[in-house]
Amino acid sequence: MKSAVLVAALGTAMMTAQAQSPAPDAVYLHGNIYTGAVQTFSPPYVEIKPRAQALAVRDGRVVAVGSDAEISKLKGKRTQVVDLGGRFVMPGFNDAHTHLASAGFGKMNVDLTGTRSLQEMQARIAERVKTAQPGEWILGRGWDHTLWSAQKLPTRQDLDAVTGDHPAFFGRVDGHIAVVNSAALRAAGITRDTPDPSGGKIDRDAAGEPTGILREDPAMELVTTREPKPAPAQHLRAMQIALQDAAQSGITSAQDFSDWDDFLVAEELENEGKLTLRLSEWLPFVDPLEILEKHRAYHSQSDPMLHTAMLKGFMDGSLGSRTAALLAPYSDDPKNSGLPQFDQTKLNAMMDERAAAGFQVGFHAIGDRGVEMALQAFAEANRYLQERQPQAMQNQDHRWRVEHAQVLDAGQFARFRELGVIASMQPNHLLTDMNWAMDRLGPQRARYSYAWKSFLENRVWLAFGTDYPVEPITPFRGLYAAVTRKNEAGTKEYFPQEKLTIDQAIAAYTTGSAYAQFAEHDKGMLQPGMWADFVILDRDITRVSPPEILRTHVLSTVVAGKAVFEAK
Repeated sequence: MKSAVLVAALGTAMMTAQAQSPAPDAVYLHGNIYTGAVQTFSPPYVEIKPRAQALAVRDGRVVAVGSDAEISKLKGKRTQVVDLGGRFVMPGFNDAHTHLASAGFGKMNVDLTGTRSLQEMQARIAERVKTAQPGEWILGRGWDHTLWSAQKLPTRQDLDAVTGDHPAFFGRVDGHIAVVNSAALRAAGITRDTPDPSGGKIDRDAAGEPTGILREDPAMELVTTREPKPAPAQHLRAMQIALQDAAQSGITSAQDFSDWDDFLVAEELENEGKLTLRLSEWLPFVDPLEILEKHRAYHSQSDPMLHTAMLKGFMDGSLGSRTAALLAPYSDDPKNSGLPQFDQTKLNAMMDERAAAGFQVGFHAIGDRGVEMALQAFAEANRYLQERQPQAMQNQDHRWRVEHAQVLDAGQFARFRELGVIASMQPNHLLTDMNWAMDRLGPQRARYSYAWKSFLENRVWLAFGTDYPVEPITPFRGLYAAVTRKNEAGTKEYFPQEKLTIDQAIAAYTTGSAYAQFAEHDKGMLQPGMWADFVILDRDITRVSPPEILRTHVLSTVVAGKAVFEAK
């Protein structure tokens, strides 16, 4: 796991092809090529690989990088020559945490992203109702009440005013709470007498009646299980929308959590040559082991474009919804400490079983209590495997992951390193959350929130993503957040001691996320033998001011040497 071993295994960036090798399919000349950066665990916490002017590609992989003169010598009669015109080229972004299908469906249904008031939310819903068939469900996502002046949660009555008899369900931007109307409550049989499901909560008014707010999956599923299932064509369209969004944002790989039906759609797209990024699809931790093993065996694990990957489980909810599990109550809600999603004993038993079956596991954990639950489960799994397989454990590299890891107790950083746990984080969340995180956590606890630099200083691997569609999939907002810890207007700053350098942030979005999925030998850098996955940008993001990073445009996205997006 030491980065020095990783760098040695990857070889040197300035290798050139052997004279007897076939000519490259393409050479890219006259560029400003940032070949990559790798995390290290001593200051400055990153090793930057040499820049180059040119690179050569054959059979989808980089075969050489170097000067224009060196790479020009490799050209053959059929080699395509691309003049980069001095433009900035870097490894493609590997988004370590997405929900592609959810993003696509969000845009197909009522997209409530960015609504600035309840009235705007109602207007968008009303527009959709105009074209709905009698009895049709009205669905959507993306609202965020913290952006509204009153910051008050919507209610079923607010929806009833514009939805009528149509059952309606609208997920908050973070996916951890939803608001439904009276018709949806009736369809689900939810009344004042319906008990809160384990791990979920049905909000109630002063009279004990449901308000329409449902917190976490156990409560939301009371309604979603009654919704009509999307047709295969709808799954296809949703995935196409998300893939287009990813390609134009410079995403060449994504580690994704969508439904099994969406994985089958991705397989169909791959068979047709239309899959435009490398997709690692996570499976639900809570699924029965026999189903997980069946799905793992369904598609080749060695397929570099598409395969199933880790198991994802949920320890808690979100800070924005006050459902993230905290060790002490919320500073702005003293009677609430969040909603843990597991009993620790049951969690440990499930973890042991899945670890013994050879699965990588990652847990969504935002609050420090959620993180503690995850760390205890990983420690138990290590103990269990050591007891059962002492010899095998010496060589096993599990790469357990905590997804989000937003709020930590100071002592938990070292335990990440001791247990070999990766911190899979989304720096763009800070741009939204800094508006209220201090209120939720209080200053002492907030000091160890979104603590990217502390993870590096504790020798923990960082993998960056976006949590798309909770945040836009563009990586440039995340890079900006990582290097400034300021809002996009530059008027508010959040614990600047946790800032990263631009090279550290790029490493987390490329080599760090590749490491998190056991792919560090194939992607994350532009090195001979690695996949020719790269992006061409309209500016050198390593040499511009942070606000300029936000204005970056992708000119071309290339996967396996083939352009999947080109700006018009």
